[in-house]
Amino acid sequence: MLRLLLLGGALGVAAEQAAPLAFTMLQLTRVYMGNSMFRGNASLNGQLSHLLEEDNITQVLPLEPPEAWAQRQEVVITYLRTFRQLVQLFNKERPTKFTQHLCCHLGCRLYPNGTAQSFYEVTLNRTAFLSFHVPNATWERRWPGELPVATFAQEQLMKYPITTQDLQYFLNTTCVSILQQAQSARTGKVSGRSRTPLVLGLVLGSLVLLGMALGIFLCTGGSC
Repeated sequence: MLRLLLLGGALGVAAEQAAPLAFTMLQLTRVYMGNSMFRGNASLNGQLSHLLEEDNITQVLPLEPPEAWAQRQEVVITYLRTFRQLVQLFNKERPTKFTQHLCCHLGCRLYPNGTAQSFYEVTLNRTAFLSFHVPNATWERRWPGELPVATFAQEQLMKYPITTQDLQYFLNTTCVSILQQAQSARTGKVSGRSRTPLVLGLVLGSLVLLGMALGIFLCTGGSC
């Protein structure tokens, strides 16, 4: 029995060591008759690091110095306000009386052998909508069947470096560096504080939503 307990403990430790580190972000946007509501969060290895509620975004973990965080916080708030204003403008041009739910889920994983995996997935009304193919920095449609909105949004997102090359850099480099910092802390290696713009992911997320809003409000009830 003792041997079994020791073996079980050893297997548990090995499994914990083999589990990848993860940094993930979730952003939810609800649009209804010109009104926009925002919710979201980010977590570092399962621990809440950032929280988004309406126009307020907070840093739960002290991952960035107060001065740097205050600047990035203002950037996110500005983008969210811009998104809300554009939704209101689109609604005046082409009113809609139904609710749209947009969800962005992005992040990266770092495995013990040093390899990393990044992802960015988008759903519309709880159905797979778009995904970002990180190696090629390209957006791919996931909607089952033909949907003009998906095609339009994909074309819009592919036009701008901030939603292609910049997003690829964030997922492959910035996001992974966050996990490398966490890995160094776990192993006890000395490492400087990461000053990478963690909130950049949320900024990119709002820009992606902005691109999809163009598609949704310009295509709904008409032709793209």
